[in-house]
Amino acid sequence: MPLDLSFLPFFEACCNSAAVVSLLLGVRSIRKGDRTRHKRLMLLAFVFSSLFLTAYLVYHFSGVPVRRFQGPSALRLVYLAVLLSHTLLAVLVLPLVLRTFYLAFKGRFEEHRKLAKWTLWIWLYVSVTGVLVYLTIYPLGFGVLEVTNK
Repeated sequence: MPLDLSFLPFFEACCNSAAVVSLLLGVRSIRKGDRTRHKRLMLLAFVFSSLFLTAYLVYHFSGVPVRRFQGPSALRLVYLAVLLSHTLLAVLVLPLVLRTFYLAFKGRFEEHRKLAKWTLWIWLYVSVTGVLVYLTIYPLGFGVLEVTNK
């Protein structure tokens, strides 16, 4: 009996949402000068994003049928543009996050701040658009199940 992984897309959206909240609270803490809270929240955002990535890879490499967008043509163009930008930036964000963390842990805070300004917005964009893609395909019902994942 195959393992039921149908809950994973919802779990992934929850992880992305939690990462967004952690990132925003982390930014707020550093603006208030609370480095300890900032560090904890950024690590928490990383944990949520890591859980997302693990679930995403498990789901998509398990061979379960995936859903493809089947909505109106005008919305399809918007969806595909968001999905493409989300995917490209998702590939970029991990090395940026790792480098930003490295600079902070090494105490190179000026370099960290400069890179973090870019990393934050890209990370937020990827996390928010990940949730939007999920909402479009699942709760809004524009996704149609395919027979195979190949």
